[in-house]
Amino acid sequence: MPLDIERKQKSPHSTALILALSLVLGLSACASQEEESQEQAMAAAPANDNLNAVLWTQRSVEFKGSAMTAYQLARIRLDQALANRKWTGVPAEQTGSYRRLPPAVVLDVDETVLDNSAYQAWNVTAGTSFDPKTWTSFVNSQMSVPVPGAVEFTQYAASKGVTVFYVTNRVAEEEAATWENLAKYGFPLDDKMDTILVRGEKEEWKSSAKSARRAFVAEKYRVLLNIGDNFSDFTDDYKGTEAERLQVFEANAEHWGKEWIVIANPTYGSFESTPYGNDFKLSDDEKRQAKRDALTSWPGP
Repeated sequence: MPLDIERKQKSPHSTALILALSLVLGLSACASQEEESQEQAMAAAPANDNLNAVLWTQRSVEFKGSAMTAYQLARIRLDQALANRKWTGVPAEQTGSYRRLPPAVVLDVDETVLDNSAYQAWNVTAGTSFDPKTWTSFVNSQMSVPVPGAVEFTQYAASKGVTVFYVTNRVAEEEAATWENLAKYGFPLDDKMDTILVRGEKEEWKSSAKSARRAFVAEKYRVLLNIGDNFSDFTDDYKGTEAERLQVFEANAEHWGKEWIVIANPTYGSFESTPYGNDFKLSDDEKRQAKRDALTSWPGP
Protein backbone atom coordinates (compact mmCIF):
# COMPACT_ATOMS: atom_id res chain seq x y z
CA MET A 1 0.00 0.00 0.00
CA PRO A 2 2.60 2.64 0.83
CA LEU A 3 4.36 1.76 -2.39
CA ASP A 4 1.18 2.26 -4.40
CA ILE A 5 0.55 5.60 -2.69
CA GLU A 6 4.10 6.69 -3.46
CA ARG A 7 3.65 5.78 -7.10
CA LYS A 8 0.38 7.65 -7.30
CA GLN A 9 1.88 10.74 -5.70
CA LYS A 10 4.91 10.83 -8.01
CA SER A 11 3.26 9.79 -11.23
CA PRO A 12 1.60 13.03 -12.50
CA HIS A 13 4.54 15.34 -11.77
CA SER A 14 7.25 12.89 -12.76
CA THR A 15 5.60 12.12 -16.06
CA ALA A 16 5.26 15.79 -16.94
CA LEU A 17 8.87 16.46 -15.96
CA ILE A 18 10.14 13.53 -17.96
CA LEU A 19 8.14 14.64 -21.01
CA ALA A 20 9.43 18.20 -20.72
CA LEU A 21 13.02 17.04 -20.35
CA SER A 22 12.61 14.69 -23.29
CA LEU A 23 11.20 17.52 -25.41
CA VAL A 24 14.07 19.84 -24.49
CA LEU A 25 16.65 17.16 -25.13
CA GLY A 26 14.97 16.22 -28.40
CA LEU A 27 14.92 19.83 -29.61
CA SER A 28 18.54 20.30 -28.59
CA ALA A 29 19.52 17.16 -30.44
CA CYS A 30 17.65 18.32 -33.55
CA ALA A 31 19.30 21.74 -33.36
CA SER A 32 22.71 20.16 -32.95
CA GLN A 33 22.10 17.84 -35.88
CA GLU A 34 20.92 20.76 -38.03
CA GLU A 35 23.98 22.83 -37.12
CA GLU A 36 26.22 19.85 -37.82
CA SER A 37 24.54 19.31 -41.18
CA GLN A 38 25.03 22.97 -42.07
CA GLU A 39 28.68 22.82 -41.06
CA GLN A 40 29.18 19.66 -43.10
CA ALA A 41 27.48 21.28 -46.11
CA MET A 42 29.73 24.33 -45.80
CA ALA A 43 32.78 22.11 -45.50
CA ALA A 44 31.67 20.13 -48.55
CA ALA A 45 31.43 23.28 -50.71
CA PRO A 46 34.98 23.84 -51.95
CA ALA A 47 36.48 27.32 -51.88
CA ASN A 48 36.73 28.88 -55.31
CA ASP A 49 38.77 31.94 -56.23
CA ASN A 50 36.15 33.00 -58.77
CA LEU A 51 33.07 33.00 -56.53
CA ASN A 52 32.87 36.74 -55.83
CA ALA A 53 33.79 37.69 -59.40
CA VAL A 54 31.02 35.53 -60.88
CA LEU A 55 28.53 36.68 -58.24
CA TRP A 56 29.38 40.32 -59.07
CA THR A 57 28.91 39.71 -62.79
CA GLN A 58 25.59 37.91 -62.41
CA ARG A 59 23.89 39.71 -59.57
CA SER A 60 25.31 43.17 -58.98
CA VAL A 61 23.84 46.42 -60.26
CA GLU A 62 27.43 47.66 -60.25
CA PHE A 63 28.32 45.35 -63.14
CA LYS A 64 25.28 46.48 -65.09
CA GLY A 65 26.12 50.12 -64.40
CA SER A 66 29.76 49.65 -65.36
CA ALA A 67 28.90 48.00 -68.68
CA MET A 68 26.19 50.51 -69.54
CA THR A 69 28.57 53.37 -68.74
CA ALA A 70 31.16 51.94 -71.14
CA TYR A 71 28.62 51.56 -73.93
CA GLN A 72 27.20 55.04 -73.39
CA LEU A 73 30.75 56.35 -73.76
CA ALA A 74 31.08 54.25 -76.91
CA ARG A 75 28.10 56.07 -78.44
CA ILE A 76 29.72 59.43 -77.79
CA ARG A 77 33.04 58.27 -79.25
CA LEU A 78 31.29 56.74 -82.26
CA ASP A 79 29.71 60.06 -83.19
CA GLN A 80 33.04 61.84 -82.72
CA ALA A 81 34.79 59.27 -84.91
CA LEU A 82 32.21 59.57 -87.67
CA ALA A 83 32.84 63.30 -87.78
CA ASN A 84 36.64 62.94 -87.88
CA ARG A 85 38.00 61.04 -90.89
CA LYS A 86 41.48 60.87 -89.35
CA TRP A 87 40.11 58.76 -86.50
CA THR A 88 40.87 55.03 -86.33
CA GLY A 89 40.38 52.53 -83.53
CA VAL A 90 43.09 50.14 -84.76
CA PRO A 91 46.15 52.38 -85.21
CA ALA A 92 48.59 49.47 -85.55
CA GLU A 93 46.58 47.76 -88.29
CA GLN A 94 44.98 50.70 -90.11
CA THR A 95 47.55 51.68 -92.72
CA GLY A 96 47.53 53.51 -96.03
CA SER A 97 44.76 55.84 -97.14
CA TYR A 98 41.75 54.93 -95.03
CA ARG A 99 39.86 58.21 -94.62
CA ARG A 100 37.25 57.48 -97.28
CA LEU A 101 36.70 53.87 -96.36
CA PRO A 102 33.25 52.93 -95.00
CA PRO A 103 33.05 52.90 -91.18
CA ALA A 104 33.08 49.85 -88.96
CA VAL A 105 33.51 48.93 -85.31
CA VAL A 106 35.27 45.86 -83.91
CA LEU A 107 34.00 44.14 -80.79
CA ASP A 108 35.10 41.04 -78.94
CA VAL A 109 32.30 38.56 -78.14
CA ASP A 110 32.87 36.81 -74.82
CA GLU A 111 32.29 39.08 -71.82
CA THR A 112 32.10 42.05 -74.21
CA VAL A 113 28.81 41.55 -76.03
CA LEU A 114 27.81 38.16 -74.62
CA ASP A 115 27.82 37.36 -70.89
CA ASN A 116 28.97 33.76 -70.34
CA SER A 117 28.93 33.89 -66.55
CA ALA A 118 26.64 30.84 -66.48
CA TYR A 119 29.63 28.79 -67.65
CA GLN A 120 31.86 30.38 -65.02
CA ALA A 121 29.17 29.69 -62.40
CA TRP A 122 29.11 26.03 -63.45
CA ASN A 123 32.88 25.87 -63.01
CA VAL A 124 32.47 27.27 -59.49
CA THR A 125 29.61 25.00 -58.39
CA ALA A 126 30.91 21.87 -60.12
CA GLY A 127 34.46 22.38 -58.87
CA THR A 128 35.91 22.30 -62.36
CA SER A 129 37.67 24.73 -64.70
CA PHE A 130 37.75 25.75 -68.34
CA ASP A 131 37.91 22.88 -70.80
CA PRO A 132 37.51 23.23 -74.60
CA LYS A 133 34.96 20.39 -74.77
CA THR A 134 32.66 21.70 -72.05
CA TRP A 135 33.09 25.23 -73.40
CA THR A 136 31.93 24.14 -76.86
CA SER A 137 28.94 22.41 -75.28
CA PHE A 138 28.11 25.63 -73.46
CA VAL A 139 28.45 27.72 -76.63
CA ASN A 140 26.16 25.31 -78.47
CA SER A 141 23.56 25.63 -75.71
CA GLN A 142 23.26 29.33 -76.62
CA MET A 143 22.74 30.22 -72.96
CA SER A 144 24.84 33.39 -73.18
CA VAL A 145 22.94 36.63 -72.59
CA PRO A 146 23.81 40.17 -73.72
CA VAL A 147 26.18 42.29 -71.68
CA PRO A 148 24.10 45.31 -70.56
CA GLY A 149 24.21 48.05 -73.18
CA ALA A 150 25.77 45.91 -75.91
CA VAL A 151 22.68 45.32 -78.04
CA GLU A 152 21.67 48.96 -77.85
CA PHE A 153 25.14 50.20 -78.82
CA THR A 154 25.59 47.84 -81.77
CA GLN A 155 22.11 48.67 -83.06
CA TYR A 156 22.91 52.38 -82.72
CA ALA A 157 26.13 51.88 -84.69
CA ALA A 158 24.27 49.99 -87.43
CA SER A 159 21.65 52.76 -87.61
CA LYS A 160 24.50 55.16 -88.41
CA GLY A 161 25.65 53.02 -91.33
CA VAL A 162 28.51 51.45 -89.36
CA THR A 163 29.27 47.77 -90.00
CA VAL A 164 29.65 45.76 -86.79
CA PHE A 165 32.39 43.10 -86.75
CA TYR A 166 32.73 40.54 -83.97
CA VAL A 167 36.34 39.38 -83.59
CA THR A 168 36.33 36.40 -81.24
CA ASN A 169 38.57 33.55 -80.13
CA ARG A 170 35.70 31.15 -80.37
CA VAL A 171 36.62 28.53 -82.97
CA ALA A 172 35.10 27.73 -86.36
CA GLU A 173 32.93 24.88 -85.05
CA GLU A 174 31.32 27.33 -82.64
CA GLU A 175 30.53 30.03 -85.22
CA ALA A 176 27.04 28.86 -86.18
CA ALA A 177 25.86 28.73 -82.56
CA THR A 178 27.47 32.11 -81.93
CA TRP A 179 25.63 33.61 -84.90
CA GLU A 180 22.31 32.23 -83.65
CA ASN A 181 22.96 33.39 -80.09
CA LEU A 182 23.72 36.93 -81.28
CA ALA A 183 20.77 36.98 -83.70
CA LYS A 184 18.39 35.85 -80.96
CA TYR A 185 18.97 39.10 -79.08
CA GLY A 186 18.97 41.41 -82.07
CA PHE A 187 22.69 42.06 -82.52
CA PRO A 188 23.36 43.41 -86.04
CA LEU A 189 24.52 40.67 -88.39
CA ASP A 190 24.90 40.56 -92.15
CA ASP A 191 23.56 37.54 -94.04
CA LYS A 192 25.59 38.47 -97.12
CA MET A 193 29.01 38.80 -95.50
CA ASP A 194 30.96 37.26 -92.64
CA THR A 195 31.06 39.70 -89.75
CA ILE A 196 31.95 37.08 -87.11
CA LEU A 197 35.69 36.44 -87.39
CA VAL A 198 36.59 33.35 -85.38
CA ARG A 199 39.96 31.83 -84.55
CA GLY A 200 41.16 29.36 -87.17
CA GLU A 201 38.68 30.47 -89.82
CA LYS A 202 41.64 31.27 -92.07
CA GLU A 203 45.11 29.75 -92.04
CA GLU A 204 46.61 33.01 -90.75
CA TRP A 205 44.00 33.21 -87.98
CA LYS A 206 45.05 30.10 -86.07
CA SER A 207 46.58 32.11 -83.26
CA SER A 208 44.51 33.61 -80.47
CA ALA A 209 46.25 36.92 -81.29
CA LYS A 210 43.77 39.16 -83.06
CA SER A 211 45.88 41.64 -85.03
CA ALA A 212 45.57 39.66 -88.28
CA ARG A 213 41.79 39.77 -88.05
CA ARG A 214 41.74 43.46 -87.15
CA ALA A 215 43.98 44.09 -90.16
CA PHE A 216 41.55 42.10 -92.33
CA VAL A 217 38.74 44.46 -91.36
CA ALA A 218 40.97 47.54 -91.71
CA GLU A 219 41.74 46.68 -95.35
CA LYS A 220 38.23 47.66 -96.42
CA TYR A 221 36.87 49.67 -93.49
CA ARG A 222 37.86 52.59 -91.33
CA VAL A 223 37.61 51.05 -87.88
CA LEU A 224 36.16 53.65 -85.54
CA LEU A 225 36.28 51.80 -82.22
CA ASN A 226 37.75 48.66 -80.70
CA ILE A 227 35.81 47.28 -77.71
CA GLY A 228 36.84 44.33 -75.54
CA ASP A 229 37.30 42.98 -72.02
CA ASN A 230 40.86 41.68 -72.21
CA PHE A 231 44.20 43.31 -73.02
CA SER A 232 44.55 40.90 -75.96
CA ASP A 233 41.50 42.47 -77.60
CA PHE A 234 43.55 45.61 -78.20
CA THR A 235 47.15 44.50 -78.74
CA ASP A 236 49.08 41.31 -79.40
CA ASP A 237 51.66 42.46 -76.83
CA TYR A 238 49.43 41.43 -73.94
CA LYS A 239 51.70 38.73 -72.50
CA GLY A 240 54.79 39.15 -70.36
CA THR A 241 55.52 40.29 -66.85
CA GLU A 242 53.40 42.79 -64.99
CA ALA A 243 55.99 45.49 -65.71
CA GLU A 244 56.06 44.65 -69.43
CA ARG A 245 52.28 44.70 -69.67
CA LEU A 246 52.16 48.02 -67.84
CA GLN A 247 54.71 49.46 -70.26
CA VAL A 248 52.55 48.47 -73.25
CA PHE A 249 49.46 49.81 -71.49
CA GLU A 250 51.10 53.18 -70.84
CA ALA A 251 52.48 53.37 -74.38
CA ASN A 252 48.86 53.29 -75.57
CA ALA A 253 47.51 55.71 -72.96
CA GLU A 254 46.02 58.03 -75.59
CA HIS A 255 43.66 55.31 -76.85
CA TRP A 256 41.99 54.19 -73.62
CA GLY A 257 38.49 55.59 -73.30
CA LYS A 258 38.74 57.12 -76.74
CA GLU A 259 39.23 54.58 -79.56
CA TRP A 260 39.63 51.67 -77.13
CA ILE A 261 36.87 50.93 -74.63
CA VAL A 262 37.13 48.21 -71.98
CA ILE A 263 34.27 46.20 -70.49
CA ALA A 264 35.05 45.11 -66.93
CA ASN A 265 35.59 41.36 -66.53
CA PRO A 266 37.03 40.10 -63.22
CA THR A 267 36.24 36.42 -63.90
CA TYR A 268 39.13 35.54 -66.25
CA GLY A 269 41.69 37.00 -68.63
CA SER A 270 45.38 37.42 -69.25
CA PHE A 271 45.70 39.34 -65.97
CA GLU A 272 45.30 36.25 -63.79
CA SER A 273 48.09 34.19 -65.36
CA THR A 274 50.62 37.02 -65.24
CA PRO A 275 51.64 36.42 -61.58
CA TYR A 276 52.69 32.84 -62.36
CA GLY A 277 54.36 33.63 -65.66
CA ASN A 278 51.65 32.01 -67.82
CA ASP A 279 52.87 28.60 -66.63
CA PHE A 280 49.64 26.62 -66.84
CA LYS A 281 51.39 23.40 -65.79
CA LEU A 282 51.54 24.61 -62.19
CA SER A 283 49.09 23.21 -59.66
CA ASP A 284 46.12 25.25 -58.49
CA ASP A 285 47.80 25.76 -55.14
CA GLU A 286 50.99 27.01 -56.80
CA LYS A 287 49.00 29.40 -59.00
CA ARG A 288 47.06 30.66 -55.99
CA GLN A 289 50.24 31.24 -54.01
CA ALA A 290 51.72 33.21 -56.90
CA LYS A 291 48.61 35.40 -56.97
CA ARG A 292 48.82 35.97 -53.22
CA ASP A 293 52.50 36.87 -53.51
CA ALA A 294 51.64 39.44 -56.17
CA LEU A 295 49.27 41.35 -53.86
CA THR A 296 50.22 44.64 -52.24
CA SER A 297 48.96 44.17 -48.70
CA TRP A 298 48.48 46.43 -45.69
CA PRO A 299 50.81 45.08 -42.97
CA GLY A 300 48.07 45.30 -40.37
CA PRO A 301 47.83 47.21 -37.07
